[in-house]
Amino acid sequence: MEKEAVLYERLPNDKVRCLACARYCEIGRGQIGLCGIRGNKAGKLVLYVYGKVAAVHIDPIEKKPVMHYKPGTKIFSIGTTGCNWLCRYCQNFDLSQRRKIEGDDYSPEQLVGRALEYGCHGMAYTYNEPTIFMEFARDCGVLARKAGLFNIFVSNGYCTPESVSMMKDFLDCITVDFKGNGEKEFVRKFVGIPNSQPVFDTVTMLKDTKIHVEITDLVVPKVGDNLEYAKKLSQFVYDTYGPEMPIHFLRFHPDYKMMDFPVTPTKTLENHYNIAKQVGLKYVYIGNVPGHPYESTYCSECKKIVIRRYSVDILEWNLDENNCCRFCSNKIPIVGGLDKGYREKRFEFVI
Repeated sequence: MEKEAVLYERLPNDKVRCLACARYCEIGRGQIGLCGIRGNKAGKLVLYVYGKVAAVHIDPIEKKPVMHYKPGTKIFSIGTTGCNWLCRYCQNFDLSQRRKIEGDDYSPEQLVGRALEYGCHGMAYTYNEPTIFMEFARDCGVLARKAGLFNIFVSNGYCTPESVSMMKDFLDCITVDFKGNGEKEFVRKFVGIPNSQPVFDTVTMLKDTKIHVEITDLVVPKVGDNLEYAKKLSQFVYDTYGPEMPIHFLRFHPDYKMMDFPVTPTKTLENHYNIAKQVGLKYVYIGNVPGHPYESTYCSECKKIVIRRYSVDILEWNLDENNCCRFCSNKIPIVGGLDKGYREKRFEFVI
């Protein structure tokens, strides 16, 4: 299935300029943009993967990772082929770097129906960069909201004002994924973009929306773990959103074209954690290290654990009905509460 895109403008000589991401590809007649799924057909920009779903899973929301929005909920996750980044370490490279229009045919109505059928609370657009299939995500998301579901993007943040504006129509939550602390040389060499400035700009633009935002940073050993840049990123988050913005420092695992790199040492992640705390951020997490104490949420006042986690599972919940700490009554900035029967309803991963 294919459908004319919305996020583009026409240029002379039947060319088009795509407005979905910050690459702003200018695409000639019969050509396709770098992402592999948006192309010029007869002078119009077409989304070739509209209705072509290459991955469908049911995930816990904490897998995204999201810790401060609807904890304990079950998410219907979808993705397509293609991506606007060329990450040399991508764990989903079979999808993101595939330059074929492939997938199973699903209408937005069918996907929302499946999410409801499996008892999900929301839909996530993930596995590859969702802004490149924005028009499809939007159509799904609008229907999902009408059906009582919420919508999440797992995004690299390489967005445009036009794509952020469209998010307002349907999106409830977004994780913006920095790579290697946003270091210019790292993203140039290992991601294939000139710099991370558009990602910083996206985070700033999202502040003027009602979308819940969480920040992640993939810390890559040797080449993307500079603490000076970690401090700059943490300071930017603090200056833009204040001390209560969650930030996650994620362990790198070797994959794709970077199999010769080691996993990120725990100490490196803890150094990043400490930098963010020194800057003043209250809710800092270490991810992809199951069992680490900084998977849990701590009260910013009494320092006791208010949500104890192991990987994506919630083991202990010490918040009252208003999400205040049961030990000292400090308000914790979390949207939603934990369902009493969440464990029985939650763990159904693949369909």
